[in-house]
Amino acid sequence: MANNNPDQNKINIEVDEKTAEGQYSNLAIINHSVSEFVVDFVNIMPGNPKSKVKSRIILTPQHAKRLAKALSDNVRKFENAHGEIKDYDQPPIPLNFGPTGQA
Repeated sequence: MANNNPDQNKINIEVDEKTAEGQYSNLAIINHSVSEFVVDFVNIMPGNPKSKVKSRIILTPQHAKRLAKALSDNVRKFENAHGEIKDYDQPPIPLNFGPTGQA
């Protein structure tokens, strides 16, 4: 017998105050293995050669693909509403910056 109660399929997600503040990031370093994607979010400041990872998110390959699709869809919607997002040239990041990809 099918349950037609729409509330049964809802997920209640709460965000505590500290998490709701968010973290600013202007660099994402992505590494992957056969079983996971690791995304490190960093805030690098001009003239400061040292930075710390502010947040690390670990995803399965399936969730990484869903995230990429959702992000692409949201960028398209944003650009449709607000115009093209300009991708300005960024100075190259030193090759020794950030962790090496290992699982």
